Amino acid sequence: MTDSNAADDNWLLDEDEDEAPAAGLPAPDQRLWRVLIVDDDVDVHAVTRLALRNVSFKGRELELFSAYSGREAYDILRDTPDIALVLLDVVMETDDAGLLLARRIREELHNAIVRVVLRTGQPGQAPEQRVIIEYDINDYKAKTELTTQKLFTTVISALRAYESLNMLERSRVGLGKILAGATNLYQIHSLREFASGVLNQVSAILDVGADGVLCLMQGDSGPATVVAATGSYAPLAENERMPTEHPLWPAIAKAFAEKKSQFEHPANVLFIHTHDREVAISVTPPWPLAQIQRDLLEVFCQRIAAAFDNLYMFGQLRKAQEATVVALADLAEFRDSGTGGHVRRVQALSSAIAARMKERGVYPDELTPQLLDMIGLASILHDVGKVATPDHILLKPGVHTPEERVQMQTHAEVGRTILERAANMVDGVSYLTYGAEIAGAHHEHFDGQGYPNGLKGREIPMSARIVAVVDVFDSLLHERPYKEPWPYPEVMAYIKARSGSQFDPEVVQALLDVIERDPELGQRPAP
Repeated sequence: MTDSNAADDNWLLDEDEDEAPAAGLPAPDQRLWRVLIVDDDVDVHAVTRLALRNVSFKGRELELFSAYSGREAYDILRDTPDIALVLLDVVMETDDAGLLLARRIREELHNAIVRVVLRTGQPGQAPEQRVIIEYDINDYKAKTELTTQKLFTTVISALRAYESLNMLERSRVGLGKILAGATNLYQIHSLREFASGVLNQVSAILDVGADGVLCLMQGDSGPATVVAATGSYAPLAENERMPTEHPLWPAIAKAFAEKKSQFEHPANVLFIHTHDREVAISVTPPWPLAQIQRDLLEVFCQRIAAAFDNLYMFGQLRKAQEATVVALADLAEFRDSGTGGHVRRVQALSSAIAARMKERGVYPDELTPQLLDMIGLASILHDVGKVATPDHILLKPGVHTPEERVQMQTHAEVGRTILERAANMVDGVSYLTYGAEIAGAHHEHFDGQGYPNGLKGREIPMSARIVAVVDVFDSLLHERPYKEPWPYPEVMAYIKARSGSQFDPEVVQALLDVIERDPELGQRPAP
């Protein structure tokens, strides 16, 4: 054997050790590259570890795992995330144990990113050309080829490829989260809920469980308002203003001043400019953000800005809708001056009763989030049909005749018709939808003896069953052109006596609970 052949046979000879790169200075990113050595020869593990002891790539050192059979290696790969490279022997417990593991990695673990380098001391056992074609591996080396320097080159090349594939996969997943996140954010109406959703989505894109704080600045000047915070910054959400002495404040202030994102580890601030405000999201991941993460976050910021603008427009449309509802109610009340304040009291009490019923868990299929959100404002439309009632009947200061009572009762059907026509001009459920239900059915009785359609029990819409109780309760308690106010005990006795006949018993019980909690809400006299 010549000296040259001897050198080749000594496949881990430290001939080039002086050329191996020295370990770099400690980097902020303390993650390690995970490499799995799979070989049934203990000596191979020892010399591989020796050869790779000073290897680092992009300031990150190697974390070496050892497995002595294909089965053991499979378990490690299944249970250990982020293994970048497998140095895999072919012949172990069986002649093809390494080849079998290579196939299981791709087909059973569905891991297409980890780099697999086959090492064999018996090239004839697994011919290179056939192996490269039939198995999804990334390199094939005879052990006699691998000097320390060549092993170093193989490892660094594999880590570089792994990093590129990993970034591509993170980009794919991140973009998916951006699309899903933007969709979810568009569905949130509350600003604080929206902000919390933003932080959750940012953390998901970073995939680092980042702490975060979202600050809102109205216009171009003024203090930053804390809207939402997570993790160790959660206590900041209790502050109306962002404390200027907080360690994050300089980076946030710089983002607002320069009107652009700041990436200065550990404080990373995403700057978002929207229609009427500027927003800064500060995240503090445990390591510097990679460029692909920065790019993904910048894309997400654009979607957040659009979502904020849509949220603003939604708020304006909602206010316009609420103003329209109030105007309709005021129009009806304007003619019936004796009901002063009635609709506002009905609004507050209807909302409180619906919320209490939700707490008690009754009618869960009927007490939907939409109903809970809209019933208060919709309830003020219950008597809008009175616009069609002649003044001499509506304003009569005494008891109505049977004929006049029939004329008065038409206001329910008139109100329902008017509001249904308006509701049909709007897609989905709106205040007008519930207003039509309430106007048309708040005089129906639980036992079927009411008007205009003789509906019974749960045939009567939930919204109307609630307002039926509230309307009568408030009307009896306050003066009307045709009656004096009743004493509170008599009003409560009347309501209780008609529970199960005129009124839904669950609504009556909720009314009692609400008044017990807040006597002023029900105008209950002080004890």
